[in-house]
Amino acid sequence: MSLPVVVGIDGSERSAAAARWAAHEAHRRGAGLRMVHVSEARGEVPGREEHGTVDRLPQFALRLRDRMAAALPALEIRCQQIPGQAHYALAAAGEQGALLVLGSRGLGAVAGLLTGSVGLRAAAHARCPVVLVPAGSTGAGTGAGEVLVGVSRRRPGDAVLGFAFEEAARRGAVLRVLEGWTAPPGPYATRAPVSRAEIRPSFAAAELLRLQDGLGRWREKFPEVRTEVELVDGDAAAALLAAAQRADLLVLGRSGPAHPLAAPRLGPIAHAVLHRAPCPVALVPHTA
Repeated sequence: MSLPVVVGIDGSERSAAAARWAAHEAHRRGAGLRMVHVSEARGEVPGREEHGTVDRLPQFALRLRDRMAAALPALEIRCQQIPGQAHYALAAAGEQGALLVLGSRGLGAVAGLLTGSVGLRAAAHARCPVVLVPAGSTGAGTGAGEVLVGVSRRRPGDAVLGFAFEEAARRGAVLRVLEGWTAPPGPYATRAPVSRAEIRPSFAAAELLRLQDGLGRWREKFPEVRTEVELVDGDAAAALLAAAQRADLLVLGRSGPAHPLAAPRLGPIAHAVLHRAPCPVALVPHTA
């Protein structure tokens, strides 16, 4: 049995959107859905599921579970309340599944996500991929959309590319690979017999060939996935946001889990994109 997709819920519309997205993702994967509500109240006993009954779960959680069950009756759904500090509890719950899904802004347990509190900390500490879902996302997709992945030559991208190819294959989507690039400021800029503008296209062609070659083994593994590759000269975050307007999912890499006492480390591009992305954003640990 595949590991479940885990989603954090808190009673907000954005967490409901995250639950819808997570339910469809679980259905695509042939996996179960685990809905988790974190209670930070001291002395509260975690919610339990026994013989189909649920103890101490908030009413919003029960209603949301019932809506997901009605929409996808074949989907196995668990709904649970757990105690703890929200970002640690969510990260730990996500690590028991294949994927952690959170609303991109929320009330209660995940309030202030995009300003850097619970949600960003959960994403930074989790050792599994984390998907941040904006309100309005259904997760159903069209079956003919696009998965966008941002890569960098400065970091190993196997985990990121593997996740992106798998998602594109599940969705029957085109995979668009975008890499930021800047021409090196070598001696040619002042000593070469031709201008920098004339040399620049040659550097760009070489970089594009390198990127295409790096995708070779993934294309062999996923021959059904059509890929498009693009180099971006300039602001990579702006280019990703523009391309994300037509994407069903944006996939980015992130640094490994931060030290418990350190600030979350998602990187400047991830931070910039998360604030304005129109589609769900998957943050995949480079160490995964």
